[in-house]
Amino acid sequence: MAGTTLTLRPGRLALEELQALHAGGVRLVLDPAAVPAIAASAAVVQRAAAGDAPVYGVNTGFGKLASTRISSEDLATLQWNLIRSHSVGVGEALAAPVVRLMLALKAASLARGHSGVRPVVIDTLLAVHNAGLAPYVPSQGSVGASGDLAPLSHMTLALMGEGFFLRADGSRQPAAEGLREHGITPLVLAAKEGLALINGTQTSTALALHGLFAFEPVLESALVVGALTVDAARGSDGPFDPRIHALRGQPGQIDVAQYYRALLAGSAIRQSHTEGDDRVQDPYCLRCQPQVVGACLDQLRHAALVLLREANAVTDNPLVFADADGEGTMISGGNFHAEPVALAADAMACAIAEVGAIAERRIAMLIDSNVSRLPPFLTGDAGLNSGFMIAHVTAAALASENKSLAHPASVDSLPTSANQEDHVSMATFAARRLQPMIANVAHILAIELLAAAEGIEFLRPLGSSQALESAHALLRESVPRFATDRFIAPDIERAAACVHSGALSRVFRSLPGLPALWIPV
Repeated sequence: MAGTTLTLRPGRLALEELQALHAGGVRLVLDPAAVPAIAASAAVVQRAAAGDAPVYGVNTGFGKLASTRISSEDLATLQWNLIRSHSVGVGEALAAPVVRLMLALKAASLARGHSGVRPVVIDTLLAVHNAGLAPYVPSQGSVGASGDLAPLSHMTLALMGEGFFLRADGSRQPAAEGLREHGITPLVLAAKEGLALINGTQTSTALALHGLFAFEPVLESALVVGALTVDAARGSDGPFDPRIHALRGQPGQIDVAQYYRALLAGSAIRQSHTEGDDRVQDPYCLRCQPQVVGACLDQLRHAALVLLREANAVTDNPLVFADADGEGTMISGGNFHAEPVALAADAMACAIAEVGAIAERRIAMLIDSNVSRLPPFLTGDAGLNSGFMIAHVTAAALASENKSLAHPASVDSLPTSANQEDHVSMATFAARRLQPMIANVAHILAIELLAAAEGIEFLRPLGSSQALESAHALLRESVPRFATDRFIAPDIERAAACVHSGALSRVFRSLPGLPALWIPV
């Protein structure tokens, strides 16, 4: 697999490196400094397997069957049976970027040297990743505690040559065939290795990171489109004055106000109504954008920090602590419980929903001539033409759908494993449901972009700022002005492509000297 080579430093992955892994085209190599700790922890497990004392997951059953002893001659079979019996996922396959992250995060976690696996396990994970192979992993079946057992089992099954890989066309390739094509030897599991591979939060963490990275261009587009709407409605830039936001001290709010000042700088439309404007205050959907979107940004930044910690964590069970004298101990705990990921994903869901909700309100404002001071429904011949009347209905439907999807998943728990695992996080669904929410917001923003661009047309020959005129021209490359009613759905999809493709993001990122979107908090 050609591309950039990234040295995997266990426990020290940066958010930018995770984003590169998510995007693909990165070859991973393990930092040689990690090898001694890996070998030391594997030696502890091997001694435990050779001994008589019961050790969970090494010579006992799993979950409620932890008190069942397994004979030494069945230890390898125990691990194979674990993977086969736990590969019970259903639903659509996880996307390749998510699976790439799963492989990399699992390798990084095991390479911390507290899981007791042999180096060959990590080598196989990296070989599959570097070959560009994506294990077939059904998206449903994890409750986010005792680890992401089902999805990680499907991933591991492919490493063993028994599962499937997902081809680019969506079909499944037998895993043995895929491994053989790339010269990768199927993994043969030793004591505890199956458990180490499937105990952990790598699926829910990968899904949440997938949501964070997918929402980044959408959020940047929301800032551009929101600023364009300010100008289309001849709103004031006074609410973005830095003195207002400094008094409150919320960092996201401060930064969002700065983003809007930069986007609106030099607007002739704004200059035309700095004096003599009879509207004392703008509606909240314009005036409170820093307060609303800034609060969302703070939540997303916090989620990014939580997910970065989790990506670098050791989350399997039991954990191995090798001593300097070559001995060691194994301790059972609960790092596989994905509550941090669940709560972070729930916070992300609320933030994503709110970005869409305030955008829907801006659309409603633009089509209301009493507030926007533009023609009704943004059409020059209202009555004969309906303009954006029903496009707003679509935006309202999507915003309402996101309200339901934003209901916190982490407050739900169903006991599993005969009540041994009696509180679970639901983190995997919490993170998985972010994708349809992001798609909804992208379409709301697409409708707002169309409406705001139309509003700008009614203000010609006045122009907006350089940045916002760039965004307007970008849309007009594929969507002409709405002189009369026409089939709007294709135009919504074209505008949504401007959001999804990162084209509007590039307008935002072209502005110099702005704070980074994701920064540690």
